[in-house]
Amino acid sequence: MNSPSRIGQYRIERLLGVGSFATVWLGYDPALDAYVAIKVLAENWSHDLRVRERFLEEGRLLWRLDHERLVRVHTVGELEDGRPYLVMEWADGGSLRDRLKTGPIPVGQALRVLHQIALAVAVLHDRGIVHRDLTPGNVLFRSRTAGRRGPEVVLADLGLAKATAAASGLTARAGTPGYMAPEQDDPFAVVDARSDVYGLGRIGLDLLRQAGPELARVRAGVPREVSNLLRTATARRPADRYPDAARFAAALETAIAAPNDRKGWWTRTAAVVAILAGVLVVRGDGNATASSGARGPIVATDRTGRISVTMPSGWHARGTGWAGQRDAAGNLQPALVIAPDPELWRTEPAMPGAFVGLSSDLADRTTPARYLDEHPHAECTTAPARTARLAGIDWEIVSFRSCRAGKAVIVESAGLGPGKAGLVYVQIAPPAGSESTFVNTLLAGVRVRS
Repeated sequence: MNSPSRIGQYRIERLLGVGSFATVWLGYDPALDAYVAIKVLAENWSHDLRVRERFLEEGRLLWRLDHERLVRVHTVGELEDGRPYLVMEWADGGSLRDRLKTGPIPVGQALRVLHQIALAVAVLHDRGIVHRDLTPGNVLFRSRTAGRRGPEVVLADLGLAKATAAASGLTARAGTPGYMAPEQDDPFAVVDARSDVYGLGRIGLDLLRQAGPELARVRAGVPREVSNLLRTATARRPADRYPDAARFAAALETAIAAPNDRKGWWTRTAAVVAILAGVLVVRGDGNATASSGARGPIVATDRTGRISVTMPSGWHARGTGWAGQRDAAGNLQPALVIAPDPELWRTEPAMPGAFVGLSSDLADRTTPARYLDEHPHAECTTAPARTARLAGIDWEIVSFRSCRAGKAVIVESAGLGPGKAGLVYVQIAPPAGSESTFVNTLLAGVRVRS
């Protein structure tokens, strides 16, 4: 392969990588003293209009998304021979595939990397896009530089990404063997966010498996809860996996924290005894507090103080942060999980509970009704939507029943908090036989502030 001396205004420094459909070069702009990655469509595909359009669509998609967790595109150009190219941000730390070749990543660091990958994929899922080709080669690292708030991990290669609806039914086989979900081999199967969850699980296994003959086992030091999470993520049936990357990330946060939480169960038990004594201040994980008077209800508050929820008797709270939703400073937006056991409510079908999240950014981008429309439960029967004004918030409420897996009933609700508090989203799994009354009572006990 001959190395070009220039592409557009950029001087070519060296080859960065070669793929099935494109070649990537490191370019340098002397005027700006800046390096870029230039992705050029391969010669053997230059006359295939379908591949060419997919190549250009990747550039358009990354340009529209323009997110710090995704590789950014600066411009699109065309070589003299007619081949298109994309000028992109250069991730100077190489790929996860390259890092794994040098040896195992320490468990703690590997878990942080997996969590960042999941949050990057959650950006796509939040916009109704499926990546369809999650591999270590598509996970890149960039150096943290002064003034940059972005994460170290960025996601690349959206050449196979599609809107959820377009990714399903009679689509060509797409993906990388070993990371591709089983349903991606079937042109008639539904390919949605759960297919990416499978890819996340496979990348997690790459990060955490031990070397040697027993490749199915994770390394020492990996929490049992993380092993269980990877097993769920790589389940053969999509219905048995986490529904999207945000739920995977939230479950991973819980799994990572679980060993420390087990050590502190005496503290939480003592707090329950304090409830019976009439005075309660609970700090389950440093992210949530709960308080009550002698006979009053128990109110859980997240660590920012922006969300509070009146909890049913016997329930507990955990401050999680809203996976996939971050403010301008890069911090997770506030969120709470409440349940009889917050650690189990997502994984145990019979466990009731609720997730409450607050996002000012979502309020700027969408409406409560539209947000709920963008988060359906395909495996459930949808009941007619209803509205209710409770505690000063106008709630949009949608119920899902007869789900093939997981909770028997899931209630999605969203509304706008007072002033500029933001969009408040509540997902509820009500106790059996108490859906309508329980949901209204719980929503009436939600308070949010700016």
